[in-house]
Amino acid sequence: MHIAIIMDGNGRWAKLRGLPRSEGHRHGLSKAKEILYVAKNAGVAYMTFYAFSSENWKRSKDEVAFLMSMCESFLKEELSALADGGFRFKHIGRLFELPVSLQESIARAEEVTKNNTGLGVQLAFNYGARLEIIDAVKKIVQDVDAHKLNTGDITEEVFSQYLYTKGVPDPDLLIRTSGEQRISNFLLWQSCYTEFYVTKKCWPDFSRREFLHAIKDYKKRTRRFGGGDD
Repeated sequence: MHIAIIMDGNGRWAKLRGLPRSEGHRHGLSKAKEILYVAKNAGVAYMTFYAFSSENWKRSKDEVAFLMSMCESFLKEELSALADGGFRFKHIGRLFELPVSLQESIARAEEVTKNNTGLGVQLAFNYGARLEIIDAVKKIVQDVDAHKLNTGDITEEVFSQYLYTKGVPDPDLLIRTSGEQRISNFLLWQSCYTEFYVTKKCWPDFSRREFLHAIKDYKKRTRRFGGGDD
């Protein structure tokens, strides 16, 4: 099972408590770590966390700098735990636009955990689904021009191999916190038949219990993938 999460509401959570937005992000990171281990114990195969979108660069310079630093610190401090826990880490998004030191931390985390066989963790950081599709098309055009690929051979399956998520199955369940009912440029191609679970709770308040409830709720649903009723 692959679960993707739009971790929304960190800033609103902080504002309601009279705290700076950075504190909301700190609590959001702690929640992500907690849910990661809950998912592992629940037998989830893949988790994708939407942490920083390609549109988030529009935020204040201070907030963007804090998020970059927080991500880098997390990878450095938690790398041993991720490796020892059997997690396989993968970044999805435009890596080259990130600070060099963060790029290096991401590359190291991917290298150190690449042979692990446990829960696959995708971190969507500087990710945008439209950019992902554009980047995939550019790679396909390059391969066609280089005679590595024929246009007649391009299928949905082939196209998927050019996406950032190559090798990872499409999400079965997408959880969004803070009550917003939109996809926010996240996994547009991959989520065409994904089931949705929306909660009004801000991400830092999202509990282990509700996460497991979301899985239970998902398992009650009938997925038809475009087919008719039984």
